Amino acid sequence: MLQFRFAARSETGRVRTDNEDAGFAGPYLLCVADGVGGAEAGEIASATTAYVVSARALAHPGHEPARLLGAATREAHAQLAAGVAADPRRAGMATTLTAVLTDGIHTALAQVGDSRAYLLRDGELSQLSHDQTLVQELVDGGRLTPAEAAASPYRNVVLRAVDAEHVPDPDLLLLDLRPGDRLLLCSDGISDVLSPAALRLTLGLDSRTMAVDRLVLAALDGGSRDNVTAIVADVVDAPAIAANGIPLGAGVDLRNVVDPAAVRPLRSA
Repeated sequence: MLQFRFAARSETGRVRTDNEDAGFAGPYLLCVADGVGGAEAGEIASATTAYVVSARALAHPGHEPARLLGAATREAHAQLAAGVAADPRRAGMATTLTAVLTDGIHTALAQVGDSRAYLLRDGELSQLSHDQTLVQELVDGGRLTPAEAAASPYRNVVLRAVDAEHVPDPDLLLLDLRPGDRLLLCSDGISDVLSPAALRLTLGLDSRTMAVDRLVLAALDGGSRDNVTAIVADVVDAPAIAANGIPLGAGVDLRNVVDPAAVRPLRSA
């Protein structure tokens, strides 16, 4: 059965005072959520979303990954709406979400916003996710070059997010992963600073832990002004194991989750 062997790290960084990134890394689920644009309660949005997605994945092992990720994303929205109703000061909170989930056979990617997922296979790096940002839309329409987009002051303006106002419609993509593949999920604190060539070189290190540490340090040394989160995971074929994992960033503190007790098993994911 396909599984992930992972290393992960999330840092506040050298400019921000709080970490509004959150995430989760486990043998079947990897996810990164990045509170959008320094908006009010970004850490609540990201931690709640990462918590809901991970709780769903842990509670429903073996369920069809794309369907479960879609349901969990909508449930995260409902939790954020409840959070704003309980405390209007949280109005406007929102987060990105990039998640990869496998049932051991099938694997799906869910994408909302601009946190990224990359695949390193046989030394070649490819981007699995597609940014849902203003500049990416302009690049897709031929109105900006990729180089112009990378330098644009509007490059972090996201067009879609998990928030309290709109039911999210995540991009869902089935992935053809193989043992020996290596994945990187990261917030834009890394992808805005490090070039694809730098990512490929660092991901090529034998040690996952060393790769994560060097990615984070390189982003910080490269001038990242944001929170920095990275998950490096190797795809392996191994006997099924009990699901577990580690929360990251703002997700470590359950006080950032709107209502952990509200996440109950679904009749069908």
